[in-house]
Amino acid sequence: MKMDALPGSDSGPDPVLAVGSAPAVEIHDLTVAYGTRPVLWDIDLCLPKGQLIAIVGPNGAGKSTLLRAILGLVRPTTGWVKVFGEPYERRRTWVGYVPQRGSVDWDFPTSALDVVTMGLYGQLGLFRRPSRRHREAALACLEKVGIPELAGRQIGQLSGGQQQRVFLARALAQDAHLYLMDEPFSGVDAATERAILSLLQELRSMGRTVVTVHHDLQTVAEYFDSVVLLNMRLVASGPLAEAFTPENIQRTYGGRLTVLSQAADSLFGQVGRGAPLEK
Repeated sequence: MKMDALPGSDSGPDPVLAVGSAPAVEIHDLTVAYGTRPVLWDIDLCLPKGQLIAIVGPNGAGKSTLLRAILGLVRPTTGWVKVFGEPYERRRTWVGYVPQRGSVDWDFPTSALDVVTMGLYGQLGLFRRPSRRHREAALACLEKVGIPELAGRQIGQLSGGQQQRVFLARALAQDAHLYLMDEPFSGVDAATERAILSLLQELRSMGRTVVTVHHDLQTVAEYFDSVVLLNMRLVASGPLAEAFTPENIQRTYGGRLTVLSQAADSLFGQVGRGAPLEK
């Protein structure tokens, strides 16, 4: 799944270079509440450009809400978010989003190719019909994720792994500079997990930034460059060697973390040596 350029992408100068030292995402004093219940509290965070970044934490820690706050889908009680140095509204076309599969209506009568073509609406506008060139670009994105033969299949007829690949292809079609992905590895088979990881690594090699909500602590050191540990408050963030420590994980998960005692030796041994984890 080698990518020299994204299908339909502009081969001109990378606009991200013009933002200078601005991080991919900058968050200051962010608090988000649903009604009277705080979900995120006083978050200050910078996410660097050109890395694969994992957001980890227990259920209910606010991980998905953090992505939604970056996307402007929830209104913060306090604080602000900038994407490449500007409010999200000015960088909307720079950002691709892969939601959780459970949040999607898979009974909606549309094909895999139609879903991917939706990723091109930033180029098309809402009222223009996709041209043959646009549909060819969407099909090329399905080829990138290994399922071009499923282009005409209704999305509800696809397996979980195939559905995830369709939404990854839609994100590719956006030709974004920042990709936000909510549990892309959840509930997929081993082949799909390898394909997703390969795709993320290719995006990084092209200078893209990928921020992923992730649950499997044992693969964090193998898959990602940096990590954000979150439990309503920010516990730690940064390169794996600095942030992904036993102390920080214990602070994040507390007594609920069973995997820590089961896998600590191999996990932190690999992080310390900078080597990938054994599967």
